[in-house]
Amino acid sequence: MIQVNRLTGGYGHQKIVHNLSFSVRKGELFGILGPNGSGKTTVMKMVSGIMPIQGGEVLLKGKNLQDYTSKELARVVAVLPQMTSQHFSYTVKETVSLGRYAHQSGWFPTWKEEDERAVLQALQQTGTGGFANARLDELSGGERQRVFLAQALAQEPEILLLDEPTNHLDLSYQKDLLDLLKKMARDHHLTIISIFHDLNLASLYCDRLLLIEQGKIHRMGKPNRVLKREAIHAVYQTDIDQRPHPKVPKPQLSITPKPAEKEQSEAKIGEAYIRQNEKFIALESPVLLKTLSSGVTGAGWGWHRSFVNRHVSRDYNPADCKEDMEQFLSEHHFDPDETVGMMTAVQLQQAAFHLAEQEGVSVFSAVTAGAGNAVDISRAKEHQQAHFPGTINIWVFVNGYLTEEAFVQAIMTATEAKVKALLDKKVKDPLTGSQATGTSTDSIVIAATQQGAQQDFAGPITPAGQAIGEAVYESTIQALEKNLSERSLL
Repeated sequence: MIQVNRLTGGYGHQKIVHNLSFSVRKGELFGILGPNGSGKTTVMKMVSGIMPIQGGEVLLKGKNLQDYTSKELARVVAVLPQMTSQHFSYTVKETVSLGRYAHQSGWFPTWKEEDERAVLQALQQTGTGGFANARLDELSGGERQRVFLAQALAQEPEILLLDEPTNHLDLSYQKDLLDLLKKMARDHHLTIISIFHDLNLASLYCDRLLLIEQGKIHRMGKPNRVLKREAIHAVYQTDIDQRPHPKVPKPQLSITPKPAEKEQSEAKIGEAYIRQNEKFIALESPVLLKTLSSGVTGAGWGWHRSFVNRHVSRDYNPADCKEDMEQFLSEHHFDPDETVGMMTAVQLQQAAFHLAEQEGVSVFSAVTAGAGNAVDISRAKEHQQAHFPGTINIWVFVNGYLTEEAFVQAIMTATEAKVKALLDKKVKDPLTGSQATGTSTDSIVIAATQQGAQQDFAGPITPAGQAIGEAVYESTIQALEKNLSERSLL
């Protein structure tokens, strides 16, 4: 649909774009990225025919851009430029109707049925029909942006060029606009090239991205290829972190603000931070800890300050355990948004704690453990799918900085330590009589202060892994002994 070959140009004798080549397929949403002054808008102006080309060529549908008349070009390409401060006294519908100019002919063009249909459809698609009779200068910036998009869509182009289309739009309208553009590209084979400043939006909606640096291609391809940490740092001179979007297979980027002096005090998490009564065990950290958890609340990745293991009866079965847990936390003055919450039917006085240290990294663990719901994972299908409160709840607090890889390895290491404790205490699956490897509803949290030396790994032969293994094994052994001893007295 669009082929750009060795494109060169700029303003006067100053060349902004140098030998740029790329192609855009029909029905593709193609994003152009780059810092201010990198040449994004210059490329867009040359592709749209607004700015003369000093070198190279642009082919639209196989035909050289320079061979199109202005009216022919307007039937193929529509342009939505950056918002300006200019206001007009036209109504919204009159403004959108200007998009039909390219489809009219003669000295006295007549308004046809297809013109009215195109305008009404554009108003409906952009959500501007509700104020079609309002004057443009009475609208907010976001509303005017949608009106100009409607004008471009009323043109019924095959190619749509957009320069930062989400400027001045609030979050919901950004999503609605880009959802609409993506749908039009997919369903109506509209070819779209758009400049983006928001790299995350570009990642979510674009099929491919072009990253420009000083008028040249730095990287081009699918979002997963272009939005790499090293590429963004090289072009934008900014450190970022990259992780997958939680629901779609696209990368998302985040910047880290420079911390204020002494923003977080140094902390070493240990038993001194434990508070315990007949209703719960709690650890309240002086700093927010980065967490990976399977708790009732605070599950997944997060940052949390409080950790609560709540005692419940064995027949506990509310309609919504998460809502019930959040209410419990609030009633006991914990912030549910900053708390990892777990539940256990084990008596809380049976909890065990252990602090282990290895080569500059210390790990504190807290475990409640019972064997009533013990399961041999290799024969788990023989059990009914009944859900009980967590029987072995493991808290692991690492006084150090864990990478994401180390967080995941920490869960593996802690689980291996738990299984070894069950093996050594000869805990059996009561249904099968075979060796138990856990219980039916075990839960775990790995929490790190993210201070001190970085721990890249947490496997069994690393300092972090050795400390985790010792702490979890010893506290699980102690907790099981307390539980088994009390059960033998019943």
